[in-house]
Amino acid sequence: MAMLNVRKDFPILTKVHNGHPIVYFDNAATTQKPRQVIDAIVDLLEHHNGNPHRGAHILSIEAGELYDEARESVRRFINAPSTEEIVFVRNTTEALNLIARSYAEPKLKKGDKIVIPISEHHSNLVTWQRVCEKTGAVLEFMYLDKEGHFTDEDLAKIDDKTKIVSFAAVSNVFGMKRPVKDIVAKAHSVGAIAIVDGAQSVPHMKTDVQDLDCDFFVFSGHKMCGSASTGVLYGKKAILEGMEPFLLGGDMIEYVQEQSTTFNELPFKFEAGSQNVEGAVALHAAIDYLEKIGMDKVEAHEEVLTKRCLEGMEKIPHIHIIGSKDPSEKTGVITFTIDGVHPHDAATILDSFGIAIRSGHHCAQPLGAHLGVEASNRASFYIYNTEEEVDYFLEKLPLVRKQMGFKD
Repeated sequence: MAMLNVRKDFPILTKVHNGHPIVYFDNAATTQKPRQVIDAIVDLLEHHNGNPHRGAHILSIEAGELYDEARESVRRFINAPSTEEIVFVRNTTEALNLIARSYAEPKLKKGDKIVIPISEHHSNLVTWQRVCEKTGAVLEFMYLDKEGHFTDEDLAKIDDKTKIVSFAAVSNVFGMKRPVKDIVAKAHSVGAIAIVDGAQSVPHMKTDVQDLDCDFFVFSGHKMCGSASTGVLYGKKAILEGMEPFLLGGDMIEYVQEQSTTFNELPFKFEAGSQNVEGAVALHAAIDYLEKIGMDKVEAHEEVLTKRCLEGMEKIPHIHIIGSKDPSEKTGVITFTIDGVHPHDAATILDSFGIAIRSGHHCAQPLGAHLGVEASNRASFYIYNTEEEVDYFLEKLPLVRKQMGFKD
């Protein structure tokens, strides 16, 4: 599938705002949905809607089959050994909370360490703060260099007191690819487990959890053309088997008596209640769509856009890029500030031209405090974005300061 033909699959890209065609550069927050994903959801609701694994009638059976097929598609997409290791959750945040509650809180004790980068999303930071409050463990940060790279000093913090190392494969602020295998190996060398947040990596590059050798891997469907409220937790079977369920209720049980309950087998013991079949079906369709394009092509396309945009932004006065300016290190995310202009004002002005970008602290306030940047703007690209859109963005970007009254 040629990238030039991709845009026709996304109905929302025909939207016009304030007289301008929409230029959607907020893909790190959520991606738009192709017609193939929308049609898959509609087909489920029109022809196969039932509660999976709970009935002997045809609609329940068909819904169950679609749900199970979606799990297998995820297993294949990230190269997990077994569908028993694929747990459906609402999003990356829920997956991290599941690990924190069901694995970390029962195991950690006073004096143990959890090590994370300062650049982490709040879902991979606040979660560990509470684990430390409950267990007496210590949360230690790797502070990175000024471009967002790990230093030897950072990696040395992963020592024999460390029990958990948790980090994003790609930072949602820096947009930088992390040396995942190296960090996982470092964690394992001291007997710690490695948790990888793939929310910003899975949509943009090939993922092989067996090659990475991480103990847990988490990501969200809505950032890769799927629907909202669908996420995935991959965990090594031996670890998942030793964990207590996070939520209790229907479908995650084996037998229930008045005073006792036994739990279902993997992965069902972590999937209490009626499941989001629409989300699973949408994720399956999204995976099929991305695989048809090819993840290598996705990554290459984004690098072209990122390089073009970085080169253009560096020519514009008063623009400051946060993190590395090397497009080969990034996955279509550019975070920046504009002298004298609050990020919300910048985003509002660009929106008047039909350009949608992100403004704020990007759910990473400790990183902002560390960098001395309270808020910033973020432009992020995906498969349906074009070089022409990048050029349009670069054309309108200098107008932000002019509209705020600056003369240069």
